[in-house]
Amino acid sequence: MPAVQVAPYGAWKSPVTSDLIVAESIRLGQLALDGEDIYWVEQRPREGGRNVIVRRTPDGTIDDVTPSPFNARSRVHEYGGGAYCVGDGVVYFVNFDDQRVYRHRHGEAPVPITPEGDMRYADMVIDHLRGQIICVREDHTASSEEAVNTLVSISIEGVSSGQVLVSGADFYSSPRLSADGGKLTWLSWNHPNMPWDGCELWVSDLSSTGSLEHPEKVAGGPEESIFQPEWSPDGTLHFVSDRTGWSNIYRWRNGAVEPVTEMEAEFARPQWIFGSSTYAFQSDSRIICSYVQSGNWKLASVETELRRLNPIPTLYSDMARGDLRVTSDTAVIIAGSPVEALSVVRLDFATGDTQVLRTSGDVSLGQAYLSPPEAIEYPTEQNLTAHAFYYPPSNGDYEPTPGEKPPLLVKSHGGPTNATSVSLDLSIQYWTSRGFAVLDVNYGGSTAYGRAYRERLKGQWGIVDVDDCVNGALYLVRQGLADGKRLAIDGGSAGGYTTLAALTFRNVFAAGASYYGVSDLETLAKDTHKFESRYLDGLVGTYPQEAEVYRQRSPVNFTSQLSCPLILFQGLEDKIVPPDQAESMFDAVRAKGIATAYLPFPGEQHGFRRAENIKRALDAELYFYSKIFGFDAAGPLEPVDIVNH
Repeated sequence: MPAVQVAPYGAWKSPVTSDLIVAESIRLGQLALDGEDIYWVEQRPREGGRNVIVRRTPDGTIDDVTPSPFNARSRVHEYGGGAYCVGDGVVYFVNFDDQRVYRHRHGEAPVPITPEGDMRYADMVIDHLRGQIICVREDHTASSEEAVNTLVSISIEGVSSGQVLVSGADFYSSPRLSADGGKLTWLSWNHPNMPWDGCELWVSDLSSTGSLEHPEKVAGGPEESIFQPEWSPDGTLHFVSDRTGWSNIYRWRNGAVEPVTEMEAEFARPQWIFGSSTYAFQSDSRIICSYVQSGNWKLASVETELRRLNPIPTLYSDMARGDLRVTSDTAVIIAGSPVEALSVVRLDFATGDTQVLRTSGDVSLGQAYLSPPEAIEYPTEQNLTAHAFYYPPSNGDYEPTPGEKPPLLVKSHGGPTNATSVSLDLSIQYWTSRGFAVLDVNYGGSTAYGRAYRERLKGQWGIVDVDDCVNGALYLVRQGLADGKRLAIDGGSAGGYTTLAALTFRNVFAAGASYYGVSDLETLAKDTHKFESRYLDGLVGTYPQEAEVYRQRSPVNFTSQLSCPLILFQGLEDKIVPPDQAESMFDAVRAKGIATAYLPFPGEQHGFRRAENIKRALDAELYFYSKIFGFDAAGPLEPVDIVNH
C-alpha cells in the first residue's frame, strides 16, 4: 500500500477525472412498462446528448429502440419530458429535430404521424379504444405571438396535427385515461402561475368518438397545486395536492375529495418536465409511492381503504427524478443513494429483493475516494433555518498540509423551484476527491420541505437564496470546516443567477462560476419562452410595474460592487437564458479589470449534453480556481484564457 502523501487541499490527484465522468455517465429517465417489457430513456453525452429509448425484455436483453439519429426529446415548455409512450410493443415518440411524433413498430423504420410544421407534442397517452393518442400540443405557427397550448387527440394511423379536445387555458399537462377509456382527466393553469403555485384538476366523460362530455373541475385553484392525476384500476381518480401545505395523496369519489395520506411529507415534485410519477397502483386498494422528508426520499405502500402507510425498506434515499412504475408483482423506479448513482431498479414485492437493471454511472471507486453527504441545518436570516448537504474532502491517498483548511465550493441548484440530490454524483466527488469541501444548498424556495419553505422565495429571489448560500458558507467556516478566504460558489440557470447575485451583492465569496445564469432580470422578463415568461412575477414582482426591483436585483447593473474573479459558461443555442445574459456580464466584469473568463459552447442549449463540453467546463472551472486560489491542480488541464489575470 503506497504511503499517504501530504499535499495542499485542491492539489490532490484523483481517480475521478472528467474523462471518467463523461465516458461512464448517462442520464436516465421516463420509465414505462408494457406487459413484461421495461422501457426508459438514456441521455448519452458520448452521442452528443442524444436521448435514446431503451427496452429490457423479460430474459434480461437490453437494446436500443430508437435508431440513430432519432432523438426522443420534446421541446414543449422547452424542458420537455413525456416524450414517448408505448403500447402492445409499439412506441410513439417525439423526435427532437423536427418535433414530429413518430410511430415505431419493432423491425420497422419510424414513421411520422404528425405533419411538418412548428408544432410540439408531449405527455402522450394511448387511447386504444379509439385508435388515437391524447397529448399536450404547443403550437408555434404564429411566430409573432405567444405559443398556444391545448390538449389534442392524434390518430395513430396516417398523418394529423391533432383534433383539439381542450383549449382556453395557458397551459395543460397530465392527460390520463381511465382503464375503461370512458373518462379523461387533466391539469390546467394560467399565467402568472407556475404549476406548483396553483393549477386545476379537471375530469370529463369521453364519447365513443373521443369528444369531451360534461367536463368538471374537481380540485385545485390559484393557490392549490395538483400533481399527477391517476386512475386506480377500479376507476377512482387519485391525485396529489398541497392544500394543507404538504403535498399528499387524495382521491375523488362520490363527488367528494378525501385524503389518502396525511403527513408532513412531499409526495410530489415540481412539474418542470412532463410525465413524472411518484405513485402507482399495485391493485385497487394498494398504492406504491415515494415521498421525501428532510431531503431524503423513501418508498412505501399505502392501503387506501385503511389510509395506512407502510414503509418499504430499501438502500435508496434519492427518488427525486419522479420515475416510478408498478405491476402487481414489482415496482420499477429510478433511485440512487450516496454510494450508488441513479439507476433503474426493480423491486420484487414477494421477496423484497432489488435488482439494478441499468445504472447512470457504472464506476467502481474505493470508499476512500468517496465523500458521503451529511444533511445539515443552519441559521439564516429572519431567525429561520436553512437546509443543505455537506460533503467533506475525501481522498485516502492524501492528507492536507498541517493547519490548512479546505477551500469550499457552494453549489446553488437550478429552478429555483427544485432541490439537490443525494445520490452519488461524480461531478461532486470530482471536487471532494481533490481536496475541496462542497456544500449543496437547498435554500429557501426549494422543494422537499413543504409549501411554506418553498414560498420563502416569493418576491425574494436574489435575496433569500443568496442569504442561505452565504450563511451556509459562513456556518462551515465557523465550524472550522472551510477556509474563509477560499470560498467559491457555482450554479446553473437559476443557480447561476444566485451565484452572480452572491458575488455582486455580498462580500463573502472569493470566486464563482456561472453556468448559463441570469445576469439581467429585466431582459429575462422580456425575452424568454412561454412557460417561464411570467415566472418572475412570483419570484421578483409584476413586470413592468415593478421594473425598478428588477433593475436593482440584476447583477449586470452593479458590477461596480463585484470585486472577485468570475468564470461564465454558456450554450449558444439556449432559448431559456439567451447567450446575451452571459456576454453582457462578461463584458462588464472584463471592463472593470477583474479576472474573468467566458466559455461559449456552440450547439449547446440550456444544460450541457455533449461529452466534450461537459468535460471542458468541469476542468475549466478547476483550472480557474487553481489560478485564483493559488494551488497546482494535479493532472493535465487545458488552459483557460483568463483576462485581467
